[in-house]
Amino acid sequence: MTHYLLSVVQPAGGEPPAAEELADIVRRVQAYNDELRAAGAWVFAGGLHGPETATMLRPKDGDVLVTDGPYAEGKEYLGGLCLIEAADLDEALEWGRKAALATTLPIEVRPFADAH
Repeated sequence: MTHYLLSVVQPAGGEPPAAEELADIVRRVQAYNDELRAAGAWVFAGGLHGPETATMLRPKDGDVLVTDGPYAEGKEYLGGLCLIEAADLDEALEWGRKAALATTLPIEVRPFADAH
C-alpha cells in the first residue's frame, strides 16, 4: 500500500457557503471519512484555518526567521488534507473523486515519495 495526500484546494477570497449548504457539505465529508475508515484506507484528515493564521519559519544565516502569514499570496490555498493508503494511483484517484464530490472543491492527489 502507498500513502497518498489528498489536498483540498480552497479558493481565496470567496464567500463561504450558506449555512444549509455548509451543513450538507459537512454531512457528506463525514460520510466520506466513514467510508474511508470502513475500507481501511483512512490514515488522517482535517481542515485548516485560513492562510492569514499561518506563521512561516525560514532558515537564514544559521538562524530561523519567523514571520506572519503565508510566503506567497495566491488565488487558492490549502484548505484541508486527507492522508490515505491505497493500492495504486487509480484507487487514490477514486478516493480523490469522492472527496471532490463531498467537499465541492478541487482535490489534488499526490503520492508520498518512497522512503527507501
